[in-house]
Amino acid sequence: MKLYVSVAARIRALIDESVLRPGDKVFSLRQASQKYNVSISTALKAYELLEADGLINSHPQSGYYVSPRKAASKRETPRREFNLSHAELVLSTLRSIREFGTIPLGSPFPDAHLFPVKAIHRYETTLNSDEAEWGVLNDLPPGNESLRQQIAKRYLKHGLDVSPRDIIITHGATEAINLCLQAVAKPGDTIALESPGYYALAHAVERMGMKVAEVRTHPTEGIELDALAALIQNVKVGALLLTTNFQNPLGALMPDAKKKALVDLLAQQQIPLIEDDVYQELYFGDEIPKLTKSYDQQGLVLHCASFSKSLAPGYRVGWTLAGKYRRDVEKLMFLNSVSIPSAPQIAIAKFMKRDSYEQHLKNLRHALKCNYVLMRKAIEDSFPQGTQISTPTGGYVVWLELPEAIDSLNLYQQCLEKGISIAPGPLFTRKKELINYIRLNFSHQWTPSIEQAVRDVGSLARKMLANQPS
Repeated sequence: MKLYVSVAARIRALIDESVLRPGDKVFSLRQASQKYNVSISTALKAYELLEADGLINSHPQSGYYVSPRKAASKRETPRREFNLSHAELVLSTLRSIREFGTIPLGSPFPDAHLFPVKAIHRYETTLNSDEAEWGVLNDLPPGNESLRQQIAKRYLKHGLDVSPRDIIITHGATEAINLCLQAVAKPGDTIALESPGYYALAHAVERMGMKVAEVRTHPTEGIELDALAALIQNVKVGALLLTTNFQNPLGALMPDAKKKALVDLLAQQQIPLIEDDVYQELYFGDEIPKLTKSYDQQGLVLHCASFSKSLAPGYRVGWTLAGKYRRDVEKLMFLNSVSIPSAPQIAIAKFMKRDSYEQHLKNLRHALKCNYVLMRKAIEDSFPQGTQISTPTGGYVVWLELPEAIDSLNLYQQCLEKGISIAPGPLFTRKKELINYIRLNFSHQWTPSIEQAVRDVGSLARKMLANQPS
């Protein structure tokens, strides 16, 4: 076998095994030469072979990148089914990110490369049994004391004087929300949610045998208080579950005055508010967004957050500040999980104490803001005239309203066939609406492949519009 063919086969294997994923930069010619012990000219021939096969593409003055993965055939591509249930549509979309959506514009998760995972892992792997803070008994609910102290310091920075005793560590924000729901409501109760809103919150409610009541949500200012008040007057609401800071999928940031009015409205009716605040640290401006918890005088606000979007996405470490329901939530945590593993809690606490958590957050916010600017430019250049683009001031998702004639589920399917995932609007509501909306994720490193994927989505949308009967 010729040397360049062998080199091409080895790189092809890396792509087939998803070690190198679509959009990833491939080794430079010099790096490939050194890695495979061949001349640069041999490495170039290997790259030319891979490029001819459509596996990589070159970008002048930038290098080589893994190409978007194309479906092998029409028969192998999952076709849209118009009678999919909401849960099936969610599962289909999540699977597409891994299996077909090799350019993950539809992902609900931030790019892991943004986080200091290796540094945290080093703290985890150097733990030993002699450390006083190590062990399950030390980390029974409410959780590791050192970590709770670090979280309490973050609350102080945000204007809340919180005792570490009031913080309960959980398996991510999802468990925190589930425990809070169990503490304030029972099966059969109605839980008010935003619409459009993140589908996982509605699923959490329904899994517990509770009913979902969707409330109209403003694209930039969050839940509509008049619509919420009307619902409360007509339906007995067990709790409200929402995201006030950089809501997913809208990216909406509720103004401080509206947060206070919301808390006052709920306090009048003694309705608990479960605040999902996983994006709060991802603000682009100079001012830290206030927590709804800041206006809570009666302990009715249960604040839930995690490190999954700000520091350690794979560690599943979250927490809740549950107000008057703290004892109930702590008891439920003990009954449900006993405790979460000690090592991740200790490792994160040590990183926050010893490393520059603030500098990491500053870098993270800067990267996300830059990515948003680049994605917005690509959208403006390539999407159909009349497309409305949200203007998030934090987070990592952008919400698009396409011309009414465009069906986002059809667009979703066509994007899958080109190896691109998007999140269609119907994911974010139980109602038969939001057909011409999509959500895109801008957290991933901005590469020529990511930019081309955004432009390809816009091109497909333009073609769909042009093909509409006049």
